[in-house]
Amino acid sequence: MQLEDPPGQPETVARPNPAERGNAWRPILAYGVLPALVMMFAMAAGLLKYWDASATASAVARVESVQAAKDSTIAMLSYQPDSVEADLKAAQERLTGDFRDAFIELTNNVVIPGAKEKRISTVASVPGAASVTATPNHAVVVVFVNQSAIVGSDAPTDTASSIRVALNKVDGRWLISGFDPI
Repeated sequence: MQLEDPPGQPETVARPNPAERGNAWRPILAYGVLPALVMMFAMAAGLLKYWDASATASAVARVESVQAAKDSTIAMLSYQPDSVEADLKAAQERLTGDFRDAFIELTNNVVIPGAKEKRISTVASVPGAASVTATPNHAVVVVFVNQSAIVGSDAPTDTASSIRVALNKVDGRWLISGFDPI
């Protein structure tokens, strides 16, 4: 004896097992969505690492270039009549490019002969300096300079100035490539 559906009752349709329906999404998750999420997280981590390294390199460049600008400015603007050649020769080692060539020409033709002849001595100090821009290979710094000059036996003459100093990193050293009063 077979059981039949009672008359007037719709035929029952076999429904898939809910557990079997969930299994259809597993390959999509395993081979599509999860690898895509892992790839996105890896790319985001790489981008954040790059940004951090770039920010760190710029911060280091700022600190190093400001110190180099201060030290080099003092070296360029300080000399004694008896040691002017050696003083300015040492300053030349802190310069690069066309600015170095112009500095050498100026010091050899004007500053050294004048310092010896008129017994000129100068002492410079940098009470303040600030980074304008800095990348790992180029920087611009503003330095505030106080300079005292003595000509012969005259009283000292004090001047204050602001200078825009451009620096390039050459062989691991920050060298001045531009020196413009502002």
